[in-house]
Amino acid sequence: MKISVIGSSQVNLGRISDAGLFSFGKNLSAKSCDLKKNNSIACSLVHNQSLKWPSKSAVGFTLRSSAAPQTADIVDFEKAPKTSRTKPVDGMKLFVGLPLDTVSNSSTINRARAIAAGLKALKLLGINGVELPVWWGIAEKEAMGKYDWTGYLAVVEMVEKLGLELHVSLCFHASEECRIRLPVWVSQIGEGDPDIYFADRSGQQYKDYLSFAVDDVPVLDGKTPVEVYKEFCESFKSAFSPFIGSTITGISIGLGPDGELRYPSHHRCGKFSRGAGEFQCYDKHMLSNLKLHAEKNGSPLWGLGGPHDASSYDQSPLSGGFFAENDGSWETQYGDFFLSWYSSQLISHGDRILSLAASTFKDAGITVSGKVPLVHSWHRTLSRPAELTAGFYNTAGRDGYDDIARIFSRNSCSMILPGMDLTDELQPHEYRSSPESLLAQITSSCRKHGLKISGQNSLISGVSGGFAQMKKNLQGEQSSMDRFTYQRMGAHFFSPEHFPPFAQFVRGVSRPVRRSDEVAVEEGRDDEFLLGSHRHMQTA
Repeated sequence: MKISVIGSSQVNLGRISDAGLFSFGKNLSAKSCDLKKNNSIACSLVHNQSLKWPSKSAVGFTLRSSAAPQTADIVDFEKAPKTSRTKPVDGMKLFVGLPLDTVSNSSTINRARAIAAGLKALKLLGINGVELPVWWGIAEKEAMGKYDWTGYLAVVEMVEKLGLELHVSLCFHASEECRIRLPVWVSQIGEGDPDIYFADRSGQQYKDYLSFAVDDVPVLDGKTPVEVYKEFCESFKSAFSPFIGSTITGISIGLGPDGELRYPSHHRCGKFSRGAGEFQCYDKHMLSNLKLHAEKNGSPLWGLGGPHDASSYDQSPLSGGFFAENDGSWETQYGDFFLSWYSSQLISHGDRILSLAASTFKDAGITVSGKVPLVHSWHRTLSRPAELTAGFYNTAGRDGYDDIARIFSRNSCSMILPGMDLTDELQPHEYRSSPESLLAQITSSCRKHGLKISGQNSLISGVSGGFAQMKKNLQGEQSSMDRFTYQRMGAHFFSPEHFPPFAQFVRGVSRPVRRSDEVAVEEGRDDEFLLGSHRHMQTA
């Protein structure tokens, strides 16, 4: 079977159940992709082929079956340089995130054959595994306790047949990017009880994650969110037990908006907003907790709401009031009272969710992790307002990440940190941002508590030194990462602007381990083998 890679919405790669490798041919004149029916399928992408991904979807490159005669020799995998699974330097494994919408709202695989081809490409490149988002709003969509794992099981089987590892992200949030909502039955409850969601001081709600304050409140048809999350994890463990510990080597548990341990403090900020976000403590349950805390503190008037002089989403936080550099309210006794309480709600929530995940998977032989964001805007100020509104009581005179690292350590969970590609140099000067110093601070807290770290990038890279910065962070003397996940496969991933430098990055942080029965290849040929054809791939 020959496959021509062209600009088309049709995808025909034969049986997606066939395991095999996706090899990028050295021959630059061939026009077809030859899938041979043998033990390891060979697929060559060469000079004038294109690998096209629809621009309006999270992922999908298009391949079309062709009956055209072969016009030149194909570089088969059997004749290509053979390299076994790459073992990254110092034991760190390399993963690539699958598209957010890999499994559709109807629990089927979106663009299954395209995903299969992409997996084969990653396998040949030496990637250890992939990360798969598993959505609460898809797997438990219609009714509490009614789970549909069909689409996710199909993806796991596909990954298993290729011999890749899988890290699963259990997502209890919604996603605007790929139009995945919370479960229908949860949204219906929210229509009658909107206080299950976060709210800012103007009453605007954030409906993509449940308020931390309802974790242990029976607001979901008589059950608490923690109970529902626990049952979801137990159902997942049961359904995927044949793969856990073998194909599935890690689980990350969603801790908040976008899966990160934070408040949704920036959810109304525009792309060019000057603000640092707003405190999200105005739903009924958060206000009740604040009121009780203030009364116990002997200051009942402090429990009526959040800081009245905090800046709005669109205001510069340093213009005066709560976050001001000089005489700001954040430095007062009241400021310490409120920020201590606000951050404690975040820490308690993280502890609860990490604990339920750790207890569920404690005997599964896999790594359990959670993600902490890199809220680096305004980090060069004294008050660090963006971190404060996100829930991290981290100021110039106070370490707000030590307690965060402590709950991860207590639950024997590893921490996922994004932002490995970000540099101070490229941040807008007016936001006084410093991703490098913040990353150094958090990793220092992790080392103090003996935590394993898993790194991620924040933006799909390829320009402006992103790959160089990632390599620097992954190979630095202070690096203690056991896994790095590149986020994520999508419209830009296989483009000629991106994939060749990505392949070079992979080779730059890995050392190929060849079996003794494999033939050594001359220096430089395997680079050309992997990269040559991608110079002419196109994006939508």
